[in-house]
Amino acid sequence: DKAPLSKSLLLVPSAISILLTLLFQHYQKFFAYNLQAVKEDFQIWRLVCGRTICLDLKDTFCSTLLIYNFRIFERRYGSRKFSSFLLGAWMLSALFDLLLVEITQYIFGITINSLPSGFLGPVFALFVPFYSSIPRVQVTQVLGYFSITNKSLVYILGLQLLTSGSYIWILALSGLISGICYNSSMLKVHRILCVPRWVAKIFSWTLEPVFSSAEPTNEVRVGMGATVDIQRQQRMELLDRQIMMSQVAQMRRQRQQQGGMINWNRLFPPLRHRHNANYQDHPSEQGMPPPTEVSEEQVARLMEMGFSRGDALEALRASNNDLNVATNFLLQH
Repeated sequence: DKAPLSKSLLLVPSAISILLTLLFQHYQKFFAYNLQAVKEDFQIWRLVCGRTICLDLKDTFCSTLLIYNFRIFERRYGSRKFSSFLLGAWMLSALFDLLLVEITQYIFGITINSLPSGFLGPVFALFVPFYSSIPRVQVTQVLGYFSITNKSLVYILGLQLLTSGSYIWILALSGLISGICYNSSMLKVHRILCVPRWVAKIFSWTLEPVFSSAEPTNEVRVGMGATVDIQRQQRMELLDRQIMMSQVAQMRRQRQQQGGMINWNRLFPPLRHRHNANYQDHPSEQGMPPPTEVSEEQVARLMEMGFSRGDALEALRASNNDLNVATNFLLQH
């Protein structure tokens, strides 16, 4: 839910990779990430084909699981911002791939003609916001010394992908560098390499209905006969929600310390009565402070994530125009 781009990245490249491996092996040459052909024969199209579809099913499996875990960023920031990050990381990692290959040849004398194919650069780039913005929550301990956290499985999958083939470390390093560059507030790369608003609207009208999912109903308590995979998945989803709420609580404490206390009493009733047609937008409580001026740009960004204009206005007013706090709360209610 609220992650159509992640769903499309899960289904489409995986399906093409399986078809190329099982049925259309003679077409695999068109998806090989051949750097020699790019540099000498100017086959620029290989930068697109070779850096999109995996030709190794192990890489397909690991990258698919990582994208599934990274769907939290699309839910948190919206599809347009998430796609802008992937586009920027994809373009920057292509440049860093070529630079790292040349540096490796100059220093070590190793000639690298091809690299592993697939959407690997942006996947490794997503580890940068994952490390910096997702809080670390301890789940258990092994032998009393080694902590297992909510992020351990994702790092293990990344390590498995890193060791799946030769020279894949170049893709991992270029992906991490591109993620750092895109996230840097000093370089301002996110202002240059971004998806235009009109392009996002076109894909929202055409492709989002195909890959969107219905909002899940309230979860039913799992019985004793349920499989371990289902129980583990529900525990992870519950843990994701707890992490989001802990971030909201932390932001609230910071605002209270700064003197900008969030008036949650004005936020809870409207969001808990979204579908109540008789609810009045302007509560008549005495002593209520005048509504805070809301930035239309922030309202538009929340509406791009799928929220209604009324909910976006109430969330921004109650959070004193803090977009992160408003987004986190709307995602949980």
